[in-house]
Amino acid sequence: MSMSNEDLLNRDVTERGLSSLLNSRDPPAANNAAIQPPEIRRIIPDIPDIPNKPFYGAGGTMLRQFDKHHAGLSRKPSMEPATVGPPPSVVGIGGKVAKPDYSEAKIVLAMVGLPARGKSFLSNKLTRYLKWLEYEVKVFNVGQLRRTRAKVKREQCGVKEDHTAEYFSHENQEATRLRDSLAQDSLEMLIQWLKEGGNVGIHDATNSTRDRRSKISRRVAREKGFVLIFLESLCDDPAIIAANVALKVSSGDPDYQNISRVDAERDFLERIRKYERVYETITEPNLSYLRITNVGNQVTLCNIHGYLQSRIAFYLMNLHIKPRSIFFSRHGESVYNVQGKIGGDSPLSPQGSQYAAALPSLIRDNIGDAHLTVWTSTLQRTIETAQHLDFPKLTWKALDELDAGVCDGMTYKEIEAAYPEDFANRDEDKFNYRYRGGESYRDVVIRLEPIIMELERQENILIIGHQAILRCLYAYFHNLPQVDLPYIKIPLHTVIKLTPKAYGCDEERYALPIAAVDTHRPKPKAVKLLDVPAISSGREYYDKSTL
Repeated sequence: MSMSNEDLLNRDVTERGLSSLLNSRDPPAANNAAIQPPEIRRIIPDIPDIPNKPFYGAGGTMLRQFDKHHAGLSRKPSMEPATVGPPPSVVGIGGKVAKPDYSEAKIVLAMVGLPARGKSFLSNKLTRYLKWLEYEVKVFNVGQLRRTRAKVKREQCGVKEDHTAEYFSHENQEATRLRDSLAQDSLEMLIQWLKEGGNVGIHDATNSTRDRRSKISRRVAREKGFVLIFLESLCDDPAIIAANVALKVSSGDPDYQNISRVDAERDFLERIRKYERVYETITEPNLSYLRITNVGNQVTLCNIHGYLQSRIAFYLMNLHIKPRSIFFSRHGESVYNVQGKIGGDSPLSPQGSQYAAALPSLIRDNIGDAHLTVWTSTLQRTIETAQHLDFPKLTWKALDELDAGVCDGMTYKEIEAAYPEDFANRDEDKFNYRYRGGESYRDVVIRLEPIIMELERQENILIIGHQAILRCLYAYFHNLPQVDLPYIKIPLHTVIKLTPKAYGCDEERYALPIAAVDTHRPKPKAVKLLDVPAISSGREYYDKSTL
């Protein structure tokens, strides 16, 4: 059925006007009657006057009338190729968003470097970052595979292998053959994993000779669509090397079980010397590689092309290992917190103001005279919380709270009453559910990526933020899965101190004795709530997937 020119004009005017309202974060004037154009009244009659309600918020009747009207239009026969109404996924207060399709990304990242040069540190940091962005990433550590197979052989056959320094000598032909076989098996496992759906496989080994790198290049070249990048970690800083050696011999490495620390350190240093005799830095002009010197002091790139490859390079360029602490605090309790409303830009409550006044002494007790920078969002509740802190401050739009779209300023009870099915759908998949005209947790993770980059560059930082924002950042530093991210408990009036370590983060929490409402909504039907997760900053020494 064709439409008249007047109908087409009316529909176009209406859709353009309503679209701009739905996509606007700032609600229109409270008095709807003053902003209802005649075109809308002609097409959607009987528009009521709803004082003190957003014109197109879920708390009023306009959103439901708009959906009903356009659903009717879209059912009418038409010669036009596109439907008139909004797609079903955005009818109501929102809908689920799909995970990005990264299936074409197939990267083999082969580490290169002497022992105690930070290879595992770099591979673990990169794994955490890419997983946070929802890439499928896995580290294939040749040392873990060696220890795991030796453990199985000892338990099943009673044979204990000797993995002291002599095992790593290039002159020990039998041990060299075994080590080459382990490296090849690890690479084959990595390639198979990529074929089964992985995106980035990290081959964590020394790969210290041109011959070994040539073998890797020839093998990966046989796989269509696979990209190979070498990541070399060089280090000539005696302090960094000494710290890495000390970590190796004091952190429970099975290679040095039941051996004194002095003997373990002597043997490990001899292992390094044996690798140094045959080590060849990357100079092959045909290879794609990154060379990182002294964990970020200098970075060299060669033949790095493509989106994901460049993303990896940029992230690695921002890393450092200087001692530091990262503090997270939600803003003090706000008026909207007390009223049970989400979103908005409300000021602090009296209790929130007390927290803001008490915060400086807590931070000073922990940071001492060290330099600290305070980051806040652009919303007044975080700025008010930071007002008494005598430190440099930066305001980030990217740190603003998750945008609740048409539900901004409503309580969860109001949302559930108005849209019970949509409310239930969000509870079922909170990470992927996007508020209409707003955001999902997945959207927040994407906009926080620049924050992560800057955090990795900085030293001591205090972020005064919001519940959803701090959940996303917390999940990054603790390598938590997205399914649990929206349910991490970040209480009001509590400071979380994270101290990055070689293989994770240590955590301390300081709760100030100032009353505040509990805004945490637990995961529905969860047997065990994710409060403070069991987190380890230690190193894994065995390949658990093969045990």
